[in-house]
Amino acid sequence: MTTPSQSTAAATPSSQKSIQTRTHKLLLINGVNLNLLGKREPEIYGHTTLADIEKHLITRAAQYNIELICIQSNHEGQMVDNIQHYGLLADTAAQVDAIIINPAAFTHTSVAIRDALLATQKPFIEVHLSNVHAREPFRHHSYLSDIAVGIICGLGQIGYQMALDYWLDNLYSINISD
Repeated sequence: MTTPSQSTAAATPSSQKSIQTRTHKLLLINGVNLNLLGKREPEIYGHTTLADIEKHLITRAAQYNIELICIQSNHEGQMVDNIQHYGLLADTAAQVDAIIINPAAFTHTSVAIRDALLATQKPFIEVHLSNVHAREPFRHHSYLSDIAVGIICGLGQIGYQMALDYWLDNLYSINISD
């Protein structure tokens, strides 16, 4: 239930301004060893390369005038730096509206990445190519899942497109039925 002051605030120009100030930029960040996709354990991760996934997603986003910024790093600190930069520290026009992240093995170890995501206050979706819950027990815990908008795991590369489509529909109100 909203109070009169809440409903008044919801109708003010400042709330309309936040909708208008969207940058139409999304950040796709991939963690450790994902640069090896297509070569590393194809029985688990498939034969498609990260470059192939990124190319497909960039093209799909561009169809709707959304810029997808793609970053992969094997270094936790570099991932934190990129999340901070695109989520909070860059000029407002260069900041992203939301994030798609496959932290890979950092999922199970990185409080630093969690804290960076929290600091940006940008919504994010956690994506995993494999079903982490059907793998080794140490992969069952994520430091990010409880703060993510959603988690997509076990669906291979289509999980990335599902995350992108979610943002297109729910963040930008774009009808993606194609």
